[in-house]
Amino acid sequence: MKKIVLSGGSSGIGKALAGEFIHRGHEVFVFARSGKKLEQLEDEFSGTKNLLHVFPFDLRSHDFAGLAGAVKSKLGQVDCVVNNAGILVNKPFLELTEKDVSDVFRVNVMAVFPLVQHLFPLMKKGGHIVNISSMGGFQGSLKFAGLSAYSASKGALSVLTESMALELLPYNIHVNALALGAVQTDMLAAAFPHYTAPLAPAEIADFIVDFTLTGHRYFNGKILPVSLLNP
Repeated sequence: MKKIVLSGGSSGIGKALAGEFIHRGHEVFVFARSGKKLEQLEDEFSGTKNLLHVFPFDLRSHDFAGLAGAVKSKLGQVDCVVNNAGILVNKPFLELTEKDVSDVFRVNVMAVFPLVQHLFPLMKKGGHIVNISSMGGFQGSLKFAGLSAYSASKGALSVLTESMALELLPYNIHVNALALGAVQTDMLAAAFPHYTAPLAPAEIADFIVDFTLTGHRYFNGKILPVSLLNP
């Protein structure tokens, strides 16, 4: 049984990931902004023999020490961290405000720094950190109007992945990123109400869980595109 920390696990891909990890018998610490959605997640998996732990936490806050303390009290040590939480602003480049860009980068990139720093003392040797990036942040891929802040943040997350992998390698912790294509989530539907993605959260969750548990045996510092659409 592995012990997993999962951000943004109350809906969409994150919720599907939590369910898949639990289904496979792994213990998961899930945090997200919405306490109500986390309560619903607990209700849904109420019979899972203490495999699920939830914790309301906004990545724009500064109490990462408190978050790490909660993880330690529930899991003790950590095998894998999945940085799945993210926000998306769909707005033309010329209309973006400083707050728009700041909010997107704060959640999608900047929060990864203190999160991993505070969880690092809890991570086992041989651990795996998986950053959920996007094809929008994959160099050379097709870009979409309105997603410049989001795509730029995911591009930054990809480069951060490469840097983290190098610096954490002496501690036998591997770091990789998955650049996902479009997945039919509430976040996508809100940004693009007339678009239907080719994959559902449950379909991509199965792949991400497999990669989280085994991908570090074959990859380190890699940004792997995961998309059914041509770049």
